[in-house]
Amino acid sequence: MRMVLLGPPGAGKGSLAAVIKENLGIEHLSSGDMLRDEMKRGSKLGLELKSLIEKGALVPDETITKLVEQKVTGELRKAKGYVLDGFPRTTQQAQDLDIVLESIGEPLNFVLCLEASLTTILDRLTTRRICRQCGALFNTKYKKPLKLDVCDLCGGELYQRSDDIEDTIRKRMQVYETSTKPIIEYYEIQGKLKRINADRDTEHVRNDLIKMLNEDKSYKD
Repeated sequence: MRMVLLGPPGAGKGSLAAVIKENLGIEHLSSGDMLRDEMKRGSKLGLELKSLIEKGALVPDETITKLVEQKVTGELRKAKGYVLDGFPRTTQQAQDLDIVLESIGEPLNFVLCLEASLTTILDRLTTRRICRQCGALFNTKYKKPLKLDVCDLCGGELYQRSDDIEDTIRKRMQVYETSTKPIIEYYEIQGKLKRINADRDTEHVRNDLIKMLNEDKSYKD
């Protein structure tokens, strides 16, 4: 099964992707992880990406599309399936992805759209903390570490990402509204879109997803 997760930053795409991976045994491809790996390498592209992300701007279509294309036409073809998290974010990216997948005869099965309000998103992201060593996620309000600023799993330092500041989040939401929302209509016209209310807690969203997957067997190849 091949699917995409859509939704604004902070809607819970990463958490839901983990649920999908656990229940369906498919791979999770996060564009954010791919970009952060590139930035950690300190390459010229990585430095350019860091500057864009810190400003709350989107990465150029051709750059992220090329990174994803390498995955979906390469190693992921051997997997049971995959869920794309954070890509596509523009109509152009969605169209380019369709072209890539159609060229290998493996189109998307469906698209999950997580819908969350700005209030919910600000509440979640401004309180999010990440481990510098293992990447584990914590939250100063909903998932507090046992020791302040220390990862429960590896003892690494917890930090707040530069794009989790309120002003940057608001800018990211503006970008989402103007650039990303149109692809919802793009996939809806294709009949592949499924909506989930992501304002609720993870457990409710998880239960809705599992029920949806159990009831809809059209994704089965």
